[in-house]
Amino acid sequence: MDEYSNGSQPSYDRVKELKAFDDTKTGVKGLVDSGVKTLPKIFIRPSEELLKEQKTPCVNLQVPVIDFDGIGKKDRHRYSDIVKEVLDASEKWGFFQVVNHGISSELLDNMIRSVRMFHEQDAEVRKKLYTRDRAKQVLYQSNFDLYTSRYANWRDTLTVDTTCSGHLDPNELPEICRDVMVEYFNQVLKLSDVLLELLSMALGLGPDRLKEMGCNKGWTAVNLYYPACPDPKLTLGSSKHSDSTFFTILLQDQIGGLQVLHENQWVNVRPIPGALVVNIGDMLQIMSNDKLKSVYHRVTANEVGPRISSAFFLKGILSSPKLYGPIKDLLSEENPAKYREFTISEFQGNFYSRPLDEPGFQYFKVQNHGDR
Repeated sequence: MDEYSNGSQPSYDRVKELKAFDDTKTGVKGLVDSGVKTLPKIFIRPSEELLKEQKTPCVNLQVPVIDFDGIGKKDRHRYSDIVKEVLDASEKWGFFQVVNHGISSELLDNMIRSVRMFHEQDAEVRKKLYTRDRAKQVLYQSNFDLYTSRYANWRDTLTVDTTCSGHLDPNELPEICRDVMVEYFNQVLKLSDVLLELLSMALGLGPDRLKEMGCNKGWTAVNLYYPACPDPKLTLGSSKHSDSTFFTILLQDQIGGLQVLHENQWVNVRPIPGALVVNIGDMLQIMSNDKLKSVYHRVTANEVGPRISSAFFLKGILSSPKLYGPIKDLLSEENPAKYREFTISEFQGNFYSRPLDEPGFQYFKVQNHGDR
Protein backbone atom coordinates (compact mmCIF):
# COMPACT_ATOMS: atom_id res chain seq x y z
CA MET A 1 0.00 0.00 0.00
CA ASP A 2 1.32 3.42 -0.92
CA GLU A 3 1.87 6.10 1.64
CA TYR A 4 -0.59 8.92 1.40
CA SER A 5 -1.30 12.12 3.22
CA ASN A 6 -4.17 12.91 5.52
CA GLY A 7 -5.58 16.42 5.13
CA SER A 8 -2.93 19.02 5.96
CA GLN A 9 -0.29 16.54 7.11
CA PRO A 10 1.71 15.78 3.91
CA SER A 11 4.74 14.26 5.66
CA TYR A 12 2.65 11.96 7.79
CA ASP A 13 3.57 8.25 7.35
CA ARG A 14 0.07 6.86 7.80
CA VAL A 15 0.87 3.26 6.91
CA LYS A 16 3.63 3.11 9.50
CA GLU A 17 1.32 4.46 12.20
CA LEU A 18 -1.49 2.08 11.21
CA LYS A 19 0.85 -0.88 11.54
CA ALA A 20 2.20 0.36 14.88
CA PHE A 21 -1.37 0.64 16.19
CA ASP A 22 -2.34 -2.78 14.80
CA ASP A 23 0.76 -4.45 16.21
CA THR A 24 -0.23 -3.53 19.77
CA LYS A 25 -3.18 -5.98 19.41
CA THR A 26 -5.04 -4.01 22.07
CA GLY A 27 -7.11 -1.70 19.86
CA VAL A 28 -8.55 1.64 20.88
CA LYS A 29 -9.03 0.35 24.42
CA GLY A 30 -5.24 -0.02 24.58
CA LEU A 31 -4.80 3.63 23.61
CA VAL A 32 -7.20 4.70 26.34
CA ASP A 33 -5.46 2.51 28.90
CA SER A 34 -2.12 4.05 27.91
CA GLY A 35 -3.46 7.44 28.94
CA VAL A 36 -3.66 9.05 25.48
CA LYS A 37 -4.95 12.63 25.80
CA THR A 38 -5.09 13.67 22.13
CA LEU A 39 -6.59 11.90 19.15
CA PRO A 40 -3.94 10.01 17.12
CA LYS A 41 -3.72 11.17 13.50
CA ILE A 42 -4.90 7.85 12.05
CA PHE A 43 -8.38 8.57 13.49
CA ILE A 44 -8.77 12.16 12.23
CA ARG A 45 -11.32 12.63 9.46
CA PRO A 46 -10.19 14.45 6.27
CA SER A 47 -10.67 18.21 6.45
CA GLU A 48 -13.10 18.25 3.51
CA GLU A 49 -15.32 15.72 5.28
CA LEU A 50 -15.28 17.77 8.48
CA LEU A 51 -16.29 20.87 6.50
CA LYS A 52 -19.12 18.98 4.79
CA GLU A 53 -20.29 17.81 8.21
CA GLN A 54 -21.11 21.38 9.16
CA LYS A 55 -23.55 21.58 6.22
CA THR A 56 -25.42 18.33 6.97
CA PRO A 57 -28.08 19.05 9.59
CA CYS A 58 -28.90 16.72 12.45
CA VAL A 59 -32.60 16.83 13.27
CA ASN A 60 -34.61 15.76 16.28
CA LEU A 61 -36.81 13.09 14.71
CA GLN A 62 -37.27 9.47 15.77
CA VAL A 63 -37.28 6.36 13.60
CA PRO A 64 -40.53 4.36 13.70
CA VAL A 65 -41.15 2.25 16.81
CA ILE A 66 -43.14 -0.96 16.22
CA ASP A 67 -44.82 -2.84 19.06
CA PHE A 68 -44.81 -6.63 18.54
CA ASP A 69 -47.13 -7.23 21.47
CA GLY A 70 -49.82 -9.74 20.49
CA ILE A 71 -48.10 -10.86 17.30
CA GLY A 72 -48.39 -14.55 18.19
CA LYS A 73 -51.95 -14.53 19.52
CA LYS A 74 -53.68 -15.32 16.21
CA ASP A 75 -55.15 -11.81 16.06
CA ARG A 76 -55.41 -11.38 12.30
CA HIS A 77 -56.02 -7.64 12.45
CA ARG A 78 -53.09 -7.02 14.81
CA TYR A 79 -50.79 -9.15 12.65
CA SER A 80 -51.88 -7.28 9.52
CA ASP A 81 -51.24 -3.94 11.23
CA ILE A 82 -47.71 -4.99 12.20
CA VAL A 83 -46.97 -6.13 8.63
CA LYS A 84 -48.10 -2.71 7.36
CA GLU A 85 -45.96 -0.89 9.93
CA VAL A 86 -42.91 -2.98 9.01
CA LEU A 87 -43.46 -2.29 5.30
CA ASP A 88 -43.95 1.44 5.83
CA ALA A 89 -40.83 1.77 7.99
CA SER A 90 -38.74 -0.37 5.62
CA GLU A 91 -39.79 1.64 2.57
CA LYS A 92 -39.48 5.13 4.06
CA TRP A 93 -36.72 4.78 6.65
CA GLY A 94 -34.98 1.42 6.21
CA PHE A 95 -34.84 1.47 10.02
CA PHE A 96 -37.23 0.81 12.90
CA GLN A 97 -37.12 -0.06 16.58
CA VAL A 98 -39.00 -3.08 17.97
CA VAL A 99 -40.47 -3.29 21.47
CA ASN A 100 -42.19 -6.29 23.09
CA HIS A 101 -40.15 -8.55 20.83
CA GLY A 102 -40.01 -11.48 23.28
CA ILE A 103 -36.40 -11.19 24.47
CA SER A 104 -36.23 -10.33 28.17
CA SER A 105 -34.72 -7.07 29.36
CA GLU A 106 -32.62 -9.12 31.76
CA LEU A 107 -30.97 -10.98 28.88
CA LEU A 108 -30.42 -7.75 26.94
CA ASP A 109 -28.75 -6.17 29.97
CA ASN A 110 -26.63 -9.28 30.52
CA MET A 111 -25.51 -9.20 26.89
CA ILE A 112 -24.41 -5.56 27.14
CA ARG A 113 -22.58 -6.40 30.37
CA SER A 114 -20.86 -9.44 28.81
CA VAL A 115 -19.61 -7.49 25.80
CA ARG A 116 -18.19 -4.86 28.12
CA MET A 117 -16.57 -7.51 30.33
CA PHE A 118 -14.77 -9.03 27.34
CA HIS A 119 -13.38 -5.71 26.14
CA GLU A 120 -12.32 -4.68 29.63
CA GLN A 121 -10.36 -7.86 30.36
CA ASP A 122 -6.63 -7.73 30.82
CA ALA A 123 -4.93 -6.78 27.53
CA GLU A 124 -2.86 -9.98 27.48
CA VAL A 125 -6.07 -12.03 27.47
CA ARG A 126 -7.62 -10.02 24.61
CA LYS A 127 -4.44 -10.24 22.54
CA LYS A 128 -4.83 -14.00 22.20
CA LEU A 129 -7.90 -13.48 20.01
CA TYR A 130 -6.59 -10.47 18.02
CA THR A 131 -6.39 -11.38 14.33
CA ARG A 132 -7.25 -10.23 10.81
CA ASP A 133 -7.93 -13.79 9.63
CA ARG A 134 -11.60 -13.69 8.56
CA ALA A 135 -11.70 -17.49 8.41
CA LYS A 136 -11.73 -17.55 12.22
CA GLN A 137 -15.15 -17.97 13.80
CA VAL A 138 -14.26 -15.66 16.68
CA LEU A 139 -11.87 -12.73 16.26
CA TYR A 140 -10.99 -9.59 18.15
CA GLN A 141 -9.72 -6.57 16.23
CA SER A 142 -10.00 -2.84 15.73
CA ASN A 143 -11.35 -1.67 12.34
CA PHE A 144 -11.74 -4.52 9.84
CA ASP A 145 -10.90 -2.00 7.08
CA LEU A 146 -7.99 -0.42 8.96
CA TYR A 147 -5.61 -0.50 5.98
CA THR A 148 -8.12 0.59 3.30
CA SER A 149 -10.14 3.28 5.08
CA ARG A 150 -9.34 6.99 4.87
CA TYR A 151 -9.37 7.20 8.67
CA ALA A 152 -9.77 4.70 11.48
CA ASN A 153 -12.93 4.57 13.60
CA TRP A 154 -12.83 4.94 17.38
CA ARG A 155 -13.98 1.40 18.24
CA ASP A 156 -12.97 -2.21 18.86
CA THR A 157 -14.91 -5.35 17.96
CA LEU A 158 -15.35 -8.94 19.06
CA THR A 159 -16.76 -10.68 15.99
CA VAL A 160 -18.56 -14.03 15.96
CA ASP A 161 -19.01 -15.32 12.39
CA THR A 162 -20.93 -18.41 11.24
CA THR A 163 -21.02 -17.58 7.52
CA CYS A 164 -18.26 -20.12 6.75
CA SER A 165 -19.42 -23.08 8.86
CA GLY A 166 -23.15 -22.37 9.05
CA HIS A 167 -23.23 -23.05 12.79
CA LEU A 168 -21.76 -21.72 16.03
CA ASP A 169 -19.23 -23.69 18.06
CA PRO A 170 -19.81 -22.36 21.61
CA ASN A 171 -16.37 -23.54 22.69
CA GLU A 172 -14.83 -20.91 20.39
CA LEU A 173 -16.42 -18.09 22.38
CA PRO A 174 -14.45 -16.41 25.19
CA GLU A 175 -15.36 -18.01 28.49
CA ILE A 176 -16.10 -14.65 30.13
CA CYS A 177 -19.13 -14.07 27.87
CA ARG A 178 -19.87 -17.53 26.44
CA ASP A 179 -23.06 -18.54 28.22
CA VAL A 180 -24.81 -15.19 27.82
CA MET A 181 -23.85 -14.89 24.15
CA VAL A 182 -25.13 -18.38 23.30
CA GLU A 183 -28.46 -17.63 24.96
CA TYR A 184 -28.72 -14.20 23.33
CA PHE A 185 -27.84 -15.43 19.82
CA ASN A 186 -30.42 -18.22 20.09
CA GLN A 187 -33.11 -15.71 21.06
CA VAL A 188 -32.15 -13.30 18.29
CA LEU A 189 -32.30 -16.11 15.73
CA LYS A 190 -35.90 -16.78 16.78
CA LEU A 191 -36.71 -13.10 16.41
CA SER A 192 -35.04 -13.03 12.97
CA ASP A 193 -37.44 -15.76 11.80
CA VAL A 194 -40.37 -13.60 12.90
CA LEU A 195 -38.92 -10.60 11.04
CA LEU A 196 -38.30 -12.65 7.89
CA GLU A 197 -41.94 -13.74 7.93
CA LEU A 198 -43.17 -10.18 8.40
CA LEU A 199 -40.91 -8.84 5.64
CA SER A 200 -41.95 -11.66 3.32
CA MET A 201 -45.62 -10.85 3.91
CA ALA A 202 -44.89 -7.13 3.52
CA LEU A 203 -43.50 -7.83 0.04
CA GLY A 204 -46.67 -9.74 -0.88
CA LEU A 205 -44.94 -13.12 -0.84
CA GLY A 206 -45.77 -16.24 1.16
CA PRO A 207 -44.82 -16.10 4.85
CA ASP A 208 -41.94 -18.57 4.43
CA ARG A 209 -40.55 -17.29 1.13
CA LEU A 210 -37.50 -15.44 2.49
CA LYS A 211 -36.64 -18.34 4.81
CA GLU A 212 -36.93 -20.77 1.88
CA MET A 213 -34.39 -18.60 0.06
CA GLY A 214 -31.88 -19.20 2.85
CA CYS A 215 -32.05 -15.74 4.40
CA ASN A 216 -31.98 -17.29 7.89
CA LYS A 217 -28.75 -19.21 7.25
CA GLY A 218 -25.38 -17.80 8.26
CA TRP A 219 -24.96 -14.83 10.57
CA THR A 220 -22.30 -12.59 12.02
CA ALA A 221 -22.47 -10.83 15.39
CA VAL A 222 -20.23 -7.81 15.86
CA ASN A 223 -19.89 -6.87 19.53
CA LEU A 224 -18.68 -3.30 19.68
CA TYR A 225 -16.84 -1.23 22.27
CA TYR A 226 -16.64 2.56 21.74
CA PRO A 227 -14.43 4.11 24.45
CA ALA A 228 -14.81 7.73 25.53
CA CYS A 229 -13.00 9.83 22.91
CA PRO A 230 -10.62 12.73 23.67
CA ASP A 231 -11.84 14.75 20.66
CA PRO A 232 -15.10 13.29 19.28
CA LYS A 233 -15.67 16.08 16.74
CA LEU A 234 -12.64 14.94 14.74
CA THR A 235 -13.54 11.27 14.27
CA LEU A 236 -16.41 8.76 14.23
CA GLY A 237 -17.26 5.58 16.08
CA SER A 238 -18.42 4.02 12.81
CA SER A 239 -18.19 5.75 9.43
CA LYS A 240 -21.23 6.30 7.25
CA HIS A 241 -22.19 2.96 5.67
CA SER A 242 -24.99 0.63 4.71
CA ASP A 243 -25.04 -3.04 5.78
CA SER A 244 -24.13 -5.77 3.27
CA THR A 245 -26.75 -8.10 4.76
CA PHE A 246 -30.36 -9.24 4.49
CA PHE A 247 -31.05 -7.25 7.64
CA THR A 248 -29.48 -6.34 10.98
CA ILE A 249 -30.77 -6.57 14.55
CA LEU A 250 -28.94 -4.18 16.87
CA LEU A 251 -28.79 -4.09 20.65
CA GLN A 252 -27.44 -0.77 21.95
CA ASP A 253 -26.94 0.61 25.42
CA GLN A 254 -28.44 3.90 26.59
CA ILE A 255 -25.54 6.23 25.69
CA GLY A 256 -26.65 6.85 22.11
CA GLY A 257 -24.66 7.87 19.06
CA LEU A 258 -26.32 5.83 16.29
CA GLN A 259 -27.58 8.08 13.49
CA VAL A 260 -29.57 7.36 10.31
CA LEU A 261 -29.36 9.46 7.14
CA HIS A 262 -33.00 10.30 6.36
CA GLU A 263 -33.87 12.79 3.61
CA ASN A 264 -30.28 14.10 3.68
CA GLN A 265 -30.43 14.77 7.41
CA TRP A 266 -28.82 12.84 10.25
CA VAL A 267 -31.42 11.52 12.69
CA ASN A 268 -30.45 10.23 16.13
CA VAL A 269 -31.74 6.73 16.88
CA ARG A 270 -32.55 7.47 20.49
CA PRO A 271 -32.13 4.43 22.75
CA ILE A 272 -35.35 2.97 24.16
CA PRO A 273 -34.95 0.64 27.17
CA GLY A 274 -35.67 -2.93 26.09
CA ALA A 275 -35.91 -2.09 22.37
CA LEU A 276 -33.95 -3.59 19.49
CA VAL A 277 -33.09 -1.67 16.31
CA VAL A 278 -33.76 -3.36 12.96
CA ASN A 279 -32.43 -2.12 9.63
CA ILE A 280 -32.77 -3.37 6.09
CA GLY A 281 -29.50 -4.49 4.45
CA ASP A 282 -28.17 -4.12 0.91
CA MET A 283 -29.11 -7.67 -0.08
CA LEU A 284 -32.77 -7.24 0.88
CA GLN A 285 -32.95 -3.93 -0.99
CA ILE A 286 -31.64 -5.72 -4.08
CA MET A 287 -33.98 -8.71 -3.62
CA SER A 288 -36.95 -6.34 -3.26
CA ASN A 289 -35.77 -4.47 -6.39
CA ASP A 290 -35.45 -1.24 -4.37
CA LYS A 291 -38.86 -1.50 -2.67
CA LEU A 292 -37.21 -1.83 0.75
CA LYS A 293 -34.40 0.59 1.54
CA SER A 294 -30.91 -0.04 2.89
CA VAL A 295 -29.84 3.36 4.17
CA TYR A 296 -26.68 5.02 5.35
CA HIS A 297 -26.06 5.14 9.08
CA ARG A 298 -23.12 5.84 11.37
CA VAL A 299 -22.08 6.10 15.01
CA THR A 300 -20.67 9.33 16.40
CA ALA A 301 -17.77 9.38 18.83
CA ASN A 302 -18.55 10.59 22.33
CA GLU A 303 -16.82 12.21 25.27
CA VAL A 304 -18.55 9.73 27.56
CA GLY A 305 -18.28 5.98 27.37
CA PRO A 306 -17.77 3.26 26.75
CA ARG A 307 -20.76 2.82 24.46
CA ILE A 308 -21.61 -0.87 24.01
CA SER A 309 -23.61 -2.47 21.21
CA SER A 310 -24.10 -5.84 19.52
CA ALA A 311 -25.04 -5.95 15.84
CA PHE A 312 -26.48 -9.25 14.56
CA PHE A 313 -26.23 -9.53 10.76
CA LEU A 314 -28.15 -12.12 8.73
CA LYS A 315 -25.79 -12.73 5.80
CA GLY A 316 -26.15 -16.24 4.32
CA ILE A 317 -23.57 -19.00 3.83
CA LEU A 318 -20.41 -18.07 1.93
CA SER A 319 -20.06 -21.48 0.27
CA SER A 320 -23.64 -21.56 -1.02
CA PRO A 321 -23.87 -21.73 -4.84
CA LYS A 322 -27.34 -20.15 -4.70
CA LEU A 323 -27.80 -17.01 -6.79
CA TYR A 324 -29.46 -13.98 -5.26
CA GLY A 325 -30.99 -11.03 -7.05
CA PRO A 326 -34.37 -9.34 -7.46
CA ILE A 327 -37.13 -11.82 -6.58
CA LYS A 328 -38.83 -12.71 -9.85
CA ASP A 329 -42.34 -12.59 -8.37
CA LEU A 330 -41.80 -8.87 -7.71
CA LEU A 331 -40.77 -8.05 -11.29
CA SER A 332 -42.87 -6.98 -14.25
CA GLU A 333 -42.56 -5.18 -17.55
CA GLU A 334 -43.06 -1.92 -15.65
CA ASN A 335 -40.67 -3.00 -12.87
CA PRO A 336 -37.73 -4.83 -14.50
CA ALA A 337 -34.76 -6.12 -12.52
CA LYS A 338 -32.41 -3.32 -11.48
CA TYR A 339 -29.63 -5.68 -10.33
CA ARG A 340 -27.89 -8.77 -11.65
CA GLU A 341 -27.64 -12.03 -9.74
CA PHE A 342 -24.69 -12.94 -7.51
CA THR A 343 -23.56 -15.44 -4.89
CA ILE A 344 -23.14 -14.62 -1.20
CA SER A 345 -19.39 -15.11 -1.63
CA GLU A 346 -19.17 -12.54 -4.44
CA PHE A 347 -21.33 -10.06 -2.56
CA GLN A 348 -19.34 -10.30 0.68
CA GLY A 349 -16.06 -10.26 -1.23
CA ASN A 350 -17.07 -6.94 -2.77
CA PHE A 351 -17.93 -5.57 0.68
CA TYR A 352 -14.54 -6.45 2.18
CA SER A 353 -12.62 -5.14 -0.83
CA ARG A 354 -13.62 -1.51 -0.22
CA PRO A 355 -13.63 0.97 2.65
CA LEU A 356 -16.69 0.85 4.90
CA ASP A 357 -17.94 4.27 3.76
CA GLU A 358 -17.89 3.50 0.01
CA PRO A 359 -21.18 2.21 -1.46
CA GLY A 360 -21.17 -1.20 -3.11
CA PHE A 361 -24.49 -1.17 -4.96
CA GLN A 362 -23.13 0.09 -8.28
CA TYR A 363 -21.15 -3.10 -8.85
CA PHE A 364 -24.36 -5.15 -9.03
CA LYS A 365 -26.51 -2.69 -10.95
CA VAL A 366 -27.93 -3.71 -14.31
CA GLN A 367 -26.90 -1.25 -17.01
CA ASN A 368 -29.46 1.45 -17.81
CA HIS A 369 -30.44 1.83 -14.16
CA GLY A 370 -27.67 4.25 -13.16
CA ASP A 371 -26.13 4.59 -9.75
CA ARG A 372 -27.81 4.29 -6.41
